[in-house]
Amino acid sequence: MKILIVHGRYRSAAPSGENRVVDQEAKALSDAGHQVDRFERSSDDIAHWSAYEKAALPLRSVWNGPVRQDLAHELRQCRPDVVHVHNTFPILSPSVLRACHDTRIPVVATIHNYKLLCSSGDFFRDGRTCHECISGKVTPALMHGCYRSSRVATLPVATGLKVNRSTWRAMISAYIFISRAQHEMMRALALPEDRVFVKHNQVSVPPTRQTTPRRRLVVYLGRLDEAKGVPLLMRSWDAFRMANPRSRLRLIVAGDGPLRGEVRRWSESHDTVDSVGMLTGADVSALLPHALAAIVPSQWAETFGLVAVEAMAAGVAPVAPARGSFPELISDGVDGMLFEPDNPDALARILHDVDQQPSRYIERGRQAHANFRTRFHPTVNLTELLSIYRYAIANPVR
Repeated sequence: MKILIVHGRYRSAAPSGENRVVDQEAKALSDAGHQVDRFERSSDDIAHWSAYEKAALPLRSVWNGPVRQDLAHELRQCRPDVVHVHNTFPILSPSVLRACHDTRIPVVATIHNYKLLCSSGDFFRDGRTCHECISGKVTPALMHGCYRSSRVATLPVATGLKVNRSTWRAMISAYIFISRAQHEMMRALALPEDRVFVKHNQVSVPPTRQTTPRRRLVVYLGRLDEAKGVPLLMRSWDAFRMANPRSRLRLIVAGDGPLRGEVRRWSESHDTVDSVGMLTGADVSALLPHALAAIVPSQWAETFGLVAVEAMAAGVAPVAPARGSFPELISDGVDGMLFEPDNPDALARILHDVDQQPSRYIERGRQAHANFRTRFHPTVNLTELLSIYRYAIANPVR
């Protein structure tokens, strides 16, 4: 099969699960013998644009004519069987859908977040979940300035959601939601249900290695911001340490983001916490198998808990809140643990359990690895993806 992947890459300075998933899917397709080409733009490039180009970006995020022309030229050159669209914001815009429609090439679109309904993309505002726009309205986002905490910045985003909604409904042959929970939360899009599929994200199998000795260690891997639950993690660790001052359990926090300074200062005041900054993929692969648990304390309803499933692949039990996609991914008490959302004491109690019963979490890690191979293995995932491609090719939108 000949596949063209269309993706607007997020900034390389911040961890991006979407970038990782796109790269992993592309590699899996290529390794299976399919021809994979890419049409990409990177947010890193914006820093090198002229003042005029930067000023025009808000409008081009709604509709980017030059990108449409560039993609149309690419499509005429390579003539793929199917185009797989991922992120289009802010550089590509939904104009890429029109380019594919004009050349009569079927489109498969993976919906990675809540961006088609929510201007911030995460249904999270002022430190808590917010569903004011879940019905399809955009006025609440404008009132609150949900994108970058600015009404001015939110205006083109909300405008794009409104004016391009019919484009998203009419020009895509197959939609991929990455969890059932995400699909349910985005019903207001009113997409044609016969074209909607649920397929979890592609997660790579870690390098084969000898059994790794476990340490009295839990890890946090991800972006350092409020939505990812970093403040909740810090409060939970403080509560755990207050109740267990002699515990030898350690926490490693790896990642980067707007809260990095706060996390660094907090870790310096705790001799049981190490803040190690952003790690390479190889460093994560070396660290993760030593842990008893991977803490994923997200305060927004994750569309897919990528770190949780990556932990399962490494044979490590994930610990996450019982919201969003996590109850779909984790069997509570079997291959991981779920705790009451937004409750630092509930997470602190699980940390106490990890400290007191390490063998229990080693066993849950083994079960997590077994369940990963059954439910999330790349071979299973690739088979699902190819079947969706075949559906789109056989049932193109006209």
